[in-house]
Amino acid sequence: MTVLNGRRAFAILLVLSVSCVFIFCEYLIYFIVILQCSWPETKHVERGEGVPTLNALFLSDTHLLGAISGHWFDKLRREWQMERAFQTALSLLQPEVVFILGDVFDEGKCSSAKQDWEDDVRRFQWIFRHPNDTELIVLIGNHDVGFHFEMNWEKLQRFEKVFNANSARIITRKRVNFLLVNSVAMDGDGCPICDAVENELFRLSEALNCSKRSKPRKKHCSDTPPFSSTPPIILQHYPLYRTSDVNCTGHDAAPPEKRHLQFTEQYDVLSQAASHKLLWWFQPWLILSGHTHSGCEVIHWDKYLEISVPSFSWRNRNDPSFILGTFSSANFLLSKCFLPEESSVIAIYCASGMAVPLLVLLHFYLFKGSL
Repeated sequence: MTVLNGRRAFAILLVLSVSCVFIFCEYLIYFIVILQCSWPETKHVERGEGVPTLNALFLSDTHLLGAISGHWFDKLRREWQMERAFQTALSLLQPEVVFILGDVFDEGKCSSAKQDWEDDVRRFQWIFRHPNDTELIVLIGNHDVGFHFEMNWEKLQRFEKVFNANSARIITRKRVNFLLVNSVAMDGDGCPICDAVENELFRLSEALNCSKRSKPRKKHCSDTPPFSSTPPIILQHYPLYRTSDVNCTGHDAAPPEKRHLQFTEQYDVLSQAASHKLLWWFQPWLILSGHTHSGCEVIHWDKYLEISVPSFSWRNRNDPSFILGTFSSANFLLSKCFLPEESSVIAIYCASGMAVPLLVLLHFYLFKGSL
């Protein structure tokens, strides 16, 4: 009877140990890691009493797998990781607005079946569900509507309808202007979608310039919508033009062997002409982009800062991350929040997998006399 009770107690202890490892790796680890993140100090942002501040979270390139490619376990694993990371971040950090900088889906560019598209949207809405007091704003990426040569009105309008998105618009929150750009349409080749987007961007730049004047002198300013007088923050999927990631540094930069690879205009980055237009028209406060899946900071024209936001998916990186920004009409501060490294989780599982048989062998060795 004593031996039987010992076996039962050992079996229960073994099951509890394995369960604890699973719960830690699939649930608790997200709290432990994200608890180390915090919003930038607001006292360095505010310039005077009564200046409102906005807490915004930025992530990019979630690449939800569709029905065409990807193993079912890969899809299940990545979506569980992103769901846990996003929901934990919302719970602990409570951002006022969340921006996703494109490539929400991996197969939006080639998904034509209505059922497949609706299934992708349903899964996205579950993973990135959010309370009513948190605003979620999604931008267009090349995997959502296709590269320029793949994009058409049907794909674009399908995406815009689901996410209430436009290819060019300004939203103002607490006197901070965010310019949302469909960078896929910035090809400049005169296609109908491209012309429509560029015409709207030019109109918005005129409206912003009018808003900066205390006493508008030009007649057309009376017909433009009013915006806050602060320079805009440009949000888009493609980065502005740069030759490569050779000058990118940091923990989440591209691997050293890939930083010297030359970028292709209108494929890896915007063209020089499109980048020049955006900088010249808007003279932005900050540019945030995605697409490369790696982090990078670039100074354009010696005064305009662009930050590339790494991918939020463990399918693209071992160490996904997101950016926290605290904004006021006078200043802004950013900080980066890294998520659990997949290599660490795998190491914990491997160590546990080796420990379990060793414990079993040790148990039988200790009880071999009784057996």
